[in-house]
Amino acid sequence: MHYAFAGMSNMSKDAFCIVCGDSSKLSSNRLCESCFRKRVTLSKVPKTIQQFRCPKCESYEIRGRWSKMNQESLADLRIRDNLELDERAEDVNVGFALQIIDDRTNRIHLDVSGMIDNFFFEDSFEVLLQTSNAICTPCTRKDGAYFEAIVQLRSAGRKLSEKELKELRSTLDEMLDGMEADPMFFITKEGIVTGGWDLQLGSKSMARNWARILTKKFGGTVKETSTVVGMRDGIEITRLTVSYRKPAYDVGDVVKLNNDLWMIDSWQKDGPIIRRLKFFHRTGASWRDMEKARIICSRSEQFIVDILNRDSSAAEVMTPHDYTMATVALPYDDDKNLTKLRIGFIEDIWVALPGFVNEVDI
Repeated sequence: MHYAFAGMSNMSKDAFCIVCGDSSKLSSNRLCESCFRKRVTLSKVPKTIQQFRCPKCESYEIRGRWSKMNQESLADLRIRDNLELDERAEDVNVGFALQIIDDRTNRIHLDVSGMIDNFFFEDSFEVLLQTSNAICTPCTRKDGAYFEAIVQLRSAGRKLSEKELKELRSTLDEMLDGMEADPMFFITKEGIVTGGWDLQLGSKSMARNWARILTKKFGGTVKETSTVVGMRDGIEITRLTVSYRKPAYDVGDVVKLNNDLWMIDSWQKDGPIIRRLKFFHRTGASWRDMEKARIICSRSEQFIVDILNRDSSAAEVMTPHDYTMATVALPYDDDKNLTKLRIGFIEDIWVALPGFVNEVDI
């Protein structure tokens, strides 16, 4: 904080200390250096600072929340929260050294310097940082089987396979690993149920964040419902249920819709983007429209094969089932430089599918 004060040039030659009468260098409120120092303190800090640590998760209580932090950063934070400076102080420097005594007690050697009214001040302190045990809010809630949200993983019109459940569930671990740790982002309970998988989560925002990731990666729909489970201080306490419904089809699957063959190209909020097989035509379809779609050839039933011969309109390939030669019409987006095709067995014949063959396919 910067403090405006009158310099010595603004005082008369006859100025003197209003306490002792000394006419040497005076402060802005007309005190000599000796009298000024008797009445002014640069800094104050408690001799002992008490902090709380959860013995279960090793988190520390910090400004009403619980977080994990190393000893140096924690000592720096405690100094910032407890050090009091004169409001007129300028050019303040704070330095400290941490001495670890035992698991519950540290000693902080603190040095503070700064200027007040052009007088240099310097303070030194020894502060004991003492740690007591206290169970944090997240651990208390975990032990009490607390949860704020339920996430239900389902699929449209069918049971989710074990592989699908594993893929869906893995995205939650990826989300938690890729974000800043939040003590309320915990799983209270999870397990298989009829048709899918249910999870009880410690945070509503955790459930919503995960639902957004699921729809972005796998498509599908999300439905939210809230249930009142109690009252606290006159405010309703609610529990959120997030029901995620995965489509019965995946990106790359060939489906039949309105008597035409389409490939699932990508996902959007209101439904998939689909690509026509016969010629270039991409369009959006709603989830309601896709209820009428029937899977003709899933991505898992498609194969990458070598092109043995080709001309301008067709290519010869070896079929993966019986290793016989077959001629397939080239897709509309054929790249003559490619030596492979993606094919699927559709309506009793082998069909070359649009979409570039890349390293991921191979």
